[in-house]
Amino acid sequence: MNIRFLRYFFILLFASVFIFTIYLNFHPCVDLTKFEIYKVDLRKQKIEFFLKDSSGKNYNSFKNLKTSLEKQNRNLKFAMNGGMYQTDYSPLGLYIENGKTIRPLNQLSGEGNFYMKPNGVFFITKENKAGISQTEKFSSRNILYATQSGPMLVIDGRIHHAFNKASQNVHIRNGVGILSEHELYFVISKEKVTFYEMATVFKDYLKCNNALYLDGFVSKMYLPQKNWNDLGGEFGVIIAETEKK
Repeated sequence: MNIRFLRYFFILLFASVFIFTIYLNFHPCVDLTKFEIYKVDLRKQKIEFFLKDSSGKNYNSFKNLKTSLEKQNRNLKFAMNGGMYQTDYSPLGLYIENGKTIRPLNQLSGEGNFYMKPNGVFFITKENKAGISQTEKFSSRNILYATQSGPMLVIDGRIHHAFNKASQNVHIRNGVGILSEHELYFVISKEKVTFYEMATVFKDYLKCNNALYLDGFVSKMYLPQKNWNDLGGEFGVIIAETEKK
């Protein structure tokens, strides 16, 4: 066979592989129609965490939170369940609200998604900067809000090692990812998906180096600007965007 032909053949082969790799980087292999994505910029928007009202009663639902905020002359623009909880709706892991630690960091081992290591903490600092930290690396210094959940979906730019593309474990899921210290994404699936699918959205499409799973089949989102108007729910922590009327 002609040596020149072989040379050209291999050049074309390597070029094709290179182009295909670039294509995959810019065209993630995930069906984005399965997900609703909401981007927040903390320089322009206000995110708060809520658990109980002034009387000590759990909000539990978006409706209860919305009603409470309206009495304070504030609007609820967006809300999402914010982490796993126990039978009394108290957080399963760390919870900090307005700088006060309501529940300490949970570093125990156990069964279930929360204990799939590494798990992590989504937090907002008193300087209004967002982050996601692996549980064992988390520091509570200067934290305004924090909620612990698990597993991590994306860890330093890599999908969690335990996730499997071929998994049959599918649920409605929601999570949060960090683009920068001020920019973050909240994502909920519109149908049942795997951990791998959700992690791929954060890593390959949204370019988040770190992302955290918040919960599964109980997941809901309130976002009227995109026709997510369900005010129900039965939650522990609620993460919400608010604004003054």
